[in-house]
Amino acid sequence: MYFFKFLLLSFVFTLTLYAYPSYSTAVKEKKLYPMGSRIYKQKCPQLDVNKYKNFQELQNDVLQKGVCSHLNTRYSDALLLYLWEVKRKKSTQKHYPKLVVTKQDKCPICGMFLYKYPRWVARIVYADKKLSFDGVKDMMKYYFKHHKAIQEILVQDYYTQQTINAKKAYFVIGSDVYGPMGNELIAFKDKASAKRFALDHRAKKIVAFDAITEDEVYKLDE
Repeated sequence: MYFFKFLLLSFVFTLTLYAYPSYSTAVKEKKLYPMGSRIYKQKCPQLDVNKYKNFQELQNDVLQKGVCSHLNTRYSDALLLYLWEVKRKKSTQKHYPKLVVTKQDKCPICGMFLYKYPRWVARIVYADKKLSFDGVKDMMKYYFKHHKAIQEILVQDYYTQQTINAKKAYFVIGSDVYGPMGNELIAFKDKASAKRFALDHRAKKIVAFDAITEDEVYKLDE
């Protein structure tokens, strides 16, 4: 019985290793990604990596069906890693322009002139208009009452000032850093950055966009 379990675990472990090539970051960036890029351009530039739901589906087409011709293990690993970790990421990542406001733009919630506090500007985009706010807090007050037909919700990462999709961002609540209207929901592009800020500034919690509640937003004014 124990021997059978050992064999089963060994098989699963081997299958896992085969399913996803394991290389150091340095080897990937210096050797495999450039090699994979060249193979992709030469052998299968028509391949749409975004149609695959998981790595195993992509691997099956490359290794079993030979959609990029038949490659040895070294070349297939390079191609698979490039397609899944570089090509797929680049094609799915959208870059947003900087949130620019004029001296006439005012926050529709509090009436504050936005040009004075550019790093806090947040924006809701509709098909026929865009509305800018003096911070995420006031933007969320508007959002909870006018959330239909919105095309995009944009905020700025606190550290980099990069414009990011609010629905994919993380927000720190209850820190010792204040925005133009006092306590704020401070946005970050990833959870690691949010955690670092929260530790440095004694924040109460970190939430994803969908976890922000209307009651929580209004409590920030208390």
